[in-house]
Amino acid sequence: MPDLVLVEVADGVGRLRLNRPDKRHAINSELSRAIQDAMVRLDEDDAVVAIVIEGTDGAFCAGADMAEAMGHYETGDRRFNPSQDAATRVGASMKPVIAAIDGPAYGAGALLACSCDIRIASERSRFRFPGSEYGLVVGAVGLPRLVGGAVAKELIFTGRVVDATEAARIGLVNRTVPNEDFASAIDELARGIAAASPLALRWSKATIDAAISGGDARGLELQADLLLRGGADHMTRFGQATTRVTGRPSAS
Repeated sequence: MPDLVLVEVADGVGRLRLNRPDKRHAINSELSRAIQDAMVRLDEDDAVVAIVIEGTDGAFCAGADMAEAMGHYETGDRRFNPSQDAATRVGASMKPVIAAIDGPAYGAGALLACSCDIRIASERSRFRFPGSEYGLVVGAVGLPRLVGGAVAKELIFTGRVVDATEAARIGLVNRTVPNEDFASAIDELARGIAAASPLALRWSKATIDAAISGGDARGLELQADLLLRGGADHMTRFGQATTRVTGRPSAS
């Protein structure tokens, strides 16, 4: 049986590729566990600065495995929700996480994408939040942070399909990229992030998340400044930047 998740690490970028193509990467309990395990590996690997989550064969993630879920519900297992477990673990990463969305991201797939920090979509991408159609609440926490309350309500109440152009316009994705340029755009973005200071990225992510959720973002930024300013990582990078700009080494 092939691995349900493929992991590669190169140039500071860890790639987590969903590998259940016969089901268009629908999330069942085994795939959920594989995603969570892979995220632990990538989070603990100091060589990984940024993480990319992607599908294969023209699909990001078609949603939850409905057949498996129904089997659990029929036996009274009302807590069964492997898709949420996977999305929660992705969202808990301290490292920048990019969703490379090429093809449909429906239901659990849309939820997984929303749990990432940055979303880049190909022109053939599609999004859908059909939870209300199935009698469930899916995406009602993460989606408003991206598109605002009124738009989130429309998408969740109707469950309609959102194409890549609209997704970029409403802020569901950062941008849409032509299909032929998609792979190179993801590589360029991921490597650009991976070239930054890992410590600064972690503190920046934590501070931004706090600002979005109403936490003590100002306190976090002040704490980060106290910890990072003048430290070895800051001084090394500051010196390198100064040399690039002035052509002379910085005074030390």
